[in-house]
Amino acid sequence: MKFDPPLIPAMLVRRYKRFLFDAELENGDFITGSCPNTGSMLGLTAPGSKIHLTEHDSPTRKYRHALELVEADGTLVGINTARPNRLAEEAIRNGIVGSLADYPVLLRERKYGQNSRIDILLEDPARGKAYVEVKNVHFRRSPGLAEFPDSVTSRGAKHLEELGDMAEAGHRAIMIYLIQRGDVDRLRICRDLDPAYASAFDRAMKRGVEACAIRCTITSGQIEADTLVPVEETGINGVS
Repeated sequence: MKFDPPLIPAMLVRRYKRFLFDAELENGDFITGSCPNTGSMLGLTAPGSKIHLTEHDSPTRKYRHALELVEADGTLVGINTARPNRLAEEAIRNGIVGSLADYPVLLRERKYGQNSRIDILLEDPARGKAYVEVKNVHFRRSPGLAEFPDSVTSRGAKHLEELGDMAEAGHRAIMIYLIQRGDVDRLRICRDLDPAYASAFDRAMKRGVEACAIRCTITSGQIEADTLVPVEETGINGVS
């Protein structure tokens, strides 16, 4: 996925109210922009960090700039939670995620469960349906180790429960963790920051939910989902 038009470099002044950030552009102008990530962004909001912004000309937008990438720990990190579904779809179509590319029908945002929408629904006349939920990952505390979640997510636990329901109903159910940073080689469920999510994950695995983690290669010009990395504590390196 290429950034078109190109991203604009800037320096982060502060991120606040979850949805907003202040930054200084290279020409010295100070701007306020929108942050397309309502999570904690733990470790990615240090004032003075180099960031990269998208710019929009639409007169209906309140803020012209949006935060896209943050430079942290010597690497570029994607924080835009609107990107993972598209990146996961590209990974599926490119054959990175097991046999999921063989499903002839791929649908987006279909209703299922209890007032939820599955990110990707795959269908095949012979194999039936595969429900695919996608989560954005950008948290890293230890070298080489991505972790999810970086804060409490009751919504994420609910999605795991609903995936378990689909698995027990005879469908395939797959959890994809889309890692928007290239400096990790494995993923672990973050049990200390959200024990309830960890419990929901364990229960989902026992109910037949599959899980995989996909690492992205990121430059200021593009993001590419290109490599499966192991999900620790499950023995899973991908999906079949």
